[in-house]
Amino acid sequence: MMAIKRLLPGGWLSAYAFLYVAFLYLPVVFLPIFSINTAATPKFPLSGVTLKWYEDLPRTPALIDATWNSLIVGVSASVLSTVLGILAARSITRYRYPGRRAINGLIMAPLVLPEVIVAISMLLVMLQLGLSLSLFTVVLGHVLVCIPYSMTVLTSGFEGFDRSLEEASADLGESAFGTFRRVTLPMVMPAIISSLLVCFTISLDEFIIAFFLTGTEATLPIYIWGQLRFAAKLPGVLALGTLLLFASFLLMTIAEILRRRAASRTRNEGGLYA
Repeated sequence: MMAIKRLLPGGWLSAYAFLYVAFLYLPVVFLPIFSINTAATPKFPLSGVTLKWYEDLPRTPALIDATWNSLIVGVSASVLSTVLGILAARSITRYRYPGRRAINGLIMAPLVLPEVIVAISMLLVMLQLGLSLSLFTVVLGHVLVCIPYSMTVLTSGFEGFDRSLEEASADLGESAFGTFRRVTLPMVMPAIISSLLVCFTISLDEFIIAFFLTGTEATLPIYIWGQLRFAAKLPGVLALGTLLLFASFLLMTIAEILRRRAASRTRNEGGLYA
């Protein structure tokens, strides 16, 4: 490690970090630039500046339907993932039992498994169970993908929790469920809200799972993929992508602020973004 540091002094590391960030985010910067171009093709120099692509978005019925579908799926998946994540994070951080690490590893498995394989597997399971493809099956798929992220955020909130607060509540005659509802949950509420926002953002952007599990009701990523087949629809897709980009950035920023607040309250700085 020391040899690497000698070969890469601070100046080279700073240059590498700058080039890495530029390579990663420069294509994203072009998205809002081309979304206000008057020409239908994204190229420099810009033909002019216009907001008509944004103004046309609310007048597209298919887009409105896809937006509502994504909101339904996102809210449902985020709530279910967070509820299950609370139970799992509480169990793993509070109790010691055989197989605890193995169970935690299985819950986190979707993070490292190829999404195509996960999507195909879920499709086969849904068909074997006799479920018709719909928004319900998409929600189930998104819950599977979102739970590991929810677990990571919530574990940050539960770890380092002062158990003396729960013991004091029990000494005062409160039941176990009452202690959990009145003491534990309020203390980790920032982590819970952060989990909801993270899971909603992931569900909103998820394409592969929705592509395999959706029926006739398309979500926003499926709608965007369908529009990309038509060159004339590209400016509208760029405008929509810009709005989704800023919405995702805003939600993730709020989620990170809340996660750090939860980590500060429990005196623990671990977690998804640390």
